[in-house]
Formats: sequence, structure tokens, C-alpha cells
Amino acid sequence: MTIRVIKKFCFILFLLLPFTVFAQDNDFGIWYGASVNKNIIKRLEIDASAMVRTFENAGKVEQGYIEAGLEYKLTDFLSAAASYRLTDKYEEDLDKYLYQHKIFIDLKGNLKVSDFAFTCRARFQTRIKTYDNKNDFTDYTGRIKLKATYKTPSFPVNPYLYAETFLPLFKDADKNIEKNRLATGIEYSLTKKHSIELEYIFEHDYLPVKSAHDNHIISINYNLKF
Repeated sequence: MTIRVIKKFCFILFLLLPFTVFAQDNDFGIWYGASVNKNIIKRLEIDASAMVRTFENAGKVEQGYIEAGLEYKLTDFLSAAASYRLTDKYEEDLDKYLYQHKIFIDLKGNLKVSDFAFTCRARFQTRIKTYDNKNDFTDYTGRIKLKATYKTPSFPVNPYLYAETFLPLFKDADKNIEKNRLATGIEYSLTKKHSIELEYIFEHDYLPVKSAHDNHIISINYNLKF
């Protein structure tokens, strides 16, 4: 079982290699995150997370954020969630860090087939960029995320693969797609409550049009669930 899981994970990484070879304008970053998830009552969970993201070959902090939200399980296959994120993000045009406020509304479907778990998340995102008291800017984005996880019953490592598309929901957008993400990773269960995720993310930004570029990201996350 262990050998087969490793082979499948290596095969997924191999499929992603063409994205790195043919990238034109590249950057590399490392994301460091942690999250806590707790079941409050039946079908209702609360979660909180924090993350620091670097860019410019992992030499500079691009943003840091804290987030909290609730998720309610509507059925065995469907859940709804809402969350708020406060971000301190570097604005290159202004050469300084400014706060952003984000509100997320999610609808997520789950399906289990043998040892595989499939999820589809539809997310509506509102973002408020805070420049000063008079010139705040708000935009809206739709996000679709598809994820497949291979659950290994006798081994604590679960490999996964996901794709996510960001769709601007305002009429003045220069592109129909803001960015795409394709990622592969593994989740390692330390205990029943503690786990670590390690993933590689390929991200293509279409906006702004004049500086569209590719990002290669290593993400490291610690998760606590109880």
C-alpha cells in the first residue's frame, strides 16, 4: 500500500512539470499557515486560521492574514459556510502594506467513492481594499474549487490534487478569469487531532493584464481538529 501511494503521488508531480517548464514570467514563494477546527454542536463547526505568504523568491512577505468562520452541514453531502478574513497586504504600486477585508460565502459538496474523496466548493468573495478613509475599493469574485483526495486506510499520508479558478464578478474586469491554481500535496496525520499539509501550487495570474505572471508556491500548513 505504501509503495503504491508514493508512486501515485510522484506521478501527479510529474504531470505538473510542464507548467513549470513553459512558464514565462515566474516568481517563487512559500506560504506558512496554521488552522484550528472545532465541532460546536451537531453539524456546526467553527474554524480559525492564520497565514503568512512570501514572494520575490521567498525573500519578502507579500501578505499576512487571520480568518475565522462557521460551517454548517446541511446534509451528509452538502455544507454551507461563511467567514471573515483580515489581511495586511503589500501594495506594489504604493510600496506599503495596507489592510484588506474579505467576506466569504461557501457552498460545498462532498462525494466518497471507494478510497477517494471528491469535493466541489463554490465561493462568493467580497474584498474591500483600504487605501484611506475616502478611497476604499470593493470588488467581487466567484471561485470554483475541485479537489480529489486519496484516503489511505492503513497509512497516515493522504495525497490530493485540486484546481481552482477565480472569476471577477464586476463589469469593468479586463479578463473573464482573474487567476487559476493547480496544486498537489499530501496530508500527514500525526495523531487523530494533529496533521500537517505540504503542497506545491502552480498559480497563473491574468490580472493586471500588462503584468500577468506565473507563481510557484510551496505551502506548509499545520492543522488542529477537535
